[in-house]
Amino acid sequence: MKIITSTLVVLFMSLSVFAQKKEDIKVWGNCGMCKKVIEEATLKAGAKKAAWNEETKVLTVEYSQRKTDMAKIQQSIAASGYDTQDFTAPDEVYSKLHGCCQYERKAKSGIKK
Repeated sequence: MKIITSTLVVLFMSLSVFAQKKEDIKVWGNCGMCKKVIEEATLKAGAKKAAWNEETKVLTVEYSQRKTDMAKIQQSIAASGYDTQDFTAPDEVYSKLHGCCQYERKAKSGIKK
């Protein structure tokens, strides 16, 4: 019985590890206020951890593939006013960002909304 229980525990732990993912994505923004909003939008979309670097504009995300995916995470960020590598924030949301948070926007060609 102990062997079966041990095997099930190891199997469960292995599946949990495979369901975890860590990725870097480009997210436009400028300052500490941007960082807070970007990271909160990432967590709201189901990520476990989010760390945005203001200098490199790179967001490091850890998430469970069972709970969310990169499209949902990027859509949440765009909905908060920040362009990501694959999604563009709606103009009406971007225009409401604080002046210091308004960044030079990327070209819109071929980018999903």
